[in-house]
Amino acid sequence: MPGESGYEELTLQLAKKWGSDVIRDCDGTKLSDQLLSAGMDVYSTICIIREHNTFINSHPEYQQQVFLESERVLATSTAVSITLLSGYFTKQFCVNKESTSYWQVYDRTTDTVVPRINWSFDAASDSVTIQGATQWHHYSVNFLAFRIWEEINMYNHVTNSWDKEPLKQLDPRYPEVQEYLRSWLTTWCEEHPETDVVRFTSLFYNFVWIWGGDERNPFLFTDWASYDFTVSPLALELFTAEYGYRLTSEDFINQGYRNPNHIAWKQKMVDYLWFTNRFVCSFAKELVDIVHRYGKKAYVFYDDSWVGMEPQSEAFGTIGFDGIIKCVFSAFEVRLCSAVPGKLTHELRLHPYLFPVGLGGAPTFKEGGNPALDAQKYWVHVRRALLRAPIDRIGLGGILHLVEGFPDFVDTIANIAKQFRMIKELHQMSSVYKVNRKVGILTSWGKLRTWTCGGHFHEHPDLDLINILESLAGLPYDVEFLSFDEVSKGNLESIDVLINAGFAGSSWSGGEHWKDDKVGTTLTEWVHDGGVFVGVNEPSAVQGYANNLRMAPVLGVDVDDGRRLCHGLWKVEQKESQLNLNIRKKDGVYLIDGDTIVLQDKDNLPVVTERSFGKGKGIYLSEYRYSPENTFALRSILEQGKLGETLYCTDNAFVDCAYFPEAKALVLANGSREKQSVVVRIGKEFIPAEVEGFAIALISY
Repeated sequence: MPGESGYEELTLQLAKKWGSDVIRDCDGTKLSDQLLSAGMDVYSTICIIREHNTFINSHPEYQQQVFLESERVLATSTAVSITLLSGYFTKQFCVNKESTSYWQVYDRTTDTVVPRINWSFDAASDSVTIQGATQWHHYSVNFLAFRIWEEINMYNHVTNSWDKEPLKQLDPRYPEVQEYLRSWLTTWCEEHPETDVVRFTSLFYNFVWIWGGDERNPFLFTDWASYDFTVSPLALELFTAEYGYRLTSEDFINQGYRNPNHIAWKQKMVDYLWFTNRFVCSFAKELVDIVHRYGKKAYVFYDDSWVGMEPQSEAFGTIGFDGIIKCVFSAFEVRLCSAVPGKLTHELRLHPYLFPVGLGGAPTFKEGGNPALDAQKYWVHVRRALLRAPIDRIGLGGILHLVEGFPDFVDTIANIAKQFRMIKELHQMSSVYKVNRKVGILTSWGKLRTWTCGGHFHEHPDLDLINILESLAGLPYDVEFLSFDEVSKGNLESIDVLINAGFAGSSWSGGEHWKDDKVGTTLTEWVHDGGVFVGVNEPSAVQGYANNLRMAPVLGVDVDDGRRLCHGLWKVEQKESQLNLNIRKKDGVYLIDGDTIVLQDKDNLPVVTERSFGKGKGIYLSEYRYSPENTFALRSILEQGKLGETLYCTDNAFVDCAYFPEAKALVLANGSREKQSVVVRIGKEFIPAEVEGFAIALISY
């Protein structure tokens, strides 16, 4: 729990009520001697790259950088002038005037580079002038900029009206910075003997968050797993020395699309990811070793500046962290934390954060807020996954005194802590029952993006895969994440159902990977031998072949992009089915022949289909959105009647069920506000029960 100097009595009262065994400081708060000596262990928060303004002010060349693309300007004559930071939030960036050798000027109409001799940079106005431009073409400049305000600190200033010195950020790529940070951390450890756990607020490079200067479009680009903020002239030179080829600004700008997690990356950027990962984990190990030398543990926060550490990578395991902390809004984020390999303490930071406002500026701990209800709503999603995967600890963060005036919130957290301890104890007593059904998720990223699409649910709620993961996070299956490089007969032997979901060209659907004929033939053989391939939205989509979906012969459907306007269509006739997924139709989906069964249609378009293919099946869904009802339906699709009567499941979509056989305990968890009646199937018995709103019930069996 967070503590706060000046509110010692409140802190200790809540520590007792919530059963806290650890106290921590937070961004903007401090712990007094009374709190430090209260008998709880102490977490101390450090952000290793953003607490060094004095050093940075003396060495501004060591600030972190990013390639930006200027606004695109129309040439109305043969000379074009472009102001580089126009449209950007200028408190976040300043132009690196000494880096022009890494810049590129583009004719965006023809997608060609303008020769260096044809443009010049004016350092006084931070503008580029192009000579010999083609009239009525659009031009832009790719340039390096320093990031002069650390983004999380910037967000906290804006959201919570902080009035403090804006923090800058150091780039540890530079040997001088590394030496400074080693010395700084050594001194810090010596000056904080009371600290038991050093909580790294992530490591070195923040998730990409590029702000705009117009309030109508304040955030120009955001991605939790992009590597744009890791670049520097030194990084580019070191990369060239290691890989033997040179990256350009356009590799990062990528025609303006940049390189978000949702795009299937080119090999150059994949190389750069692993290059950065090795550096981040190597230097992080040096810092963790310092912490360990002082007898302290080191935990890392899996948010903010996490880019490069890649917790599913082999390099991450070499750092030596003792614990990992993940802030959670949703079920899949619990699984993301739990799945990080190694002998680590896995900890969740619950929401709402103890700030006056929460997501999107909505009130939380202020007039108009209802933090108790917020906490319950987040908790029921988190709890679904906790029943399936063990977590060691939970906690809160923020400014503790804000809970004054919200007694319902205080009581809610006490109840949540009680539920968590019960679930944790059950996991310690017994493994949780799983259905004998293994689900594979096929993406460009494979296990590197285990249980994630690179961000929080609320940031990309329309991604099919993030919705599927949210449903799967609370279902009783083993789930494995596979890349296209891993698609071989041997790797698929243990998979019963393989899901490929996403829009065409995305990293989730696969994009160019589907041009590899071996992928399609291997999967086709696997389905023919008994596998189930589930495709959602535009699975296996890539143009240039007889079908827009490479797996169309298995799925029994394809997606028309307009070229089949004059072709006849098979009539859509829905088979009688109890399946009822609340999903939208997708225009252009059509049946490839008369053998495909339509389980659900909408406006004469197939929405859910099933096709027998050899011993296996192909199943198509036009989209997928998480809801308790859709999760209920998804389970029936994935199990496909192969298992006979499913054990330890309920007849109520709002009530999750988990069985711990060694503990002889059945847990029923109600995810709705209203009391729910439910019938649970155990063996040949059907047991009725009632569960109060948001509550859990424990049945001994």
